[in-house]
Amino acid sequence: MRIFFLILLLAIALFNLTFINPALAAETSDGAKIFEANCASCHIGGGNILIAEKTLKKEALSKYLKNYDNDSIQAIIHQVQNGKNAMPAFKDKLTPEEILQVAAYVFENAQQGW
Repeated sequence: MRIFFLILLLAIALFNLTFINPALAAETSDGAKIFEANCASCHIGGGNILIAEKTLKKEALSKYLKNYDNDSIQAIIHQVQNGKNAMPAFKDKLTPEEILQVAAYVFENAQQGW
């Protein structure tokens, strides 16, 4: 099931669709809850309270995340898992499924402009 969602998310990234697939709706809904509980304190509304230019907006993700333009979901997953600089790693705090869900949420909101 995880592979199905990852393939679906990658297809969306490749085709840069602007609508939410019904199968993704549940994924991004759960991702919203995970984001709110773990990320929103620093990234409220897709911003960044610590480093203003490193937001979760598409342009900033493209600029600051390695391989974002080639594999957006995987780039977000890598960042969430491993953290960087002031951002903590979440690989020991969130399950792989939760990381995928929050990555889908971040990707979808970045595509829509937060």
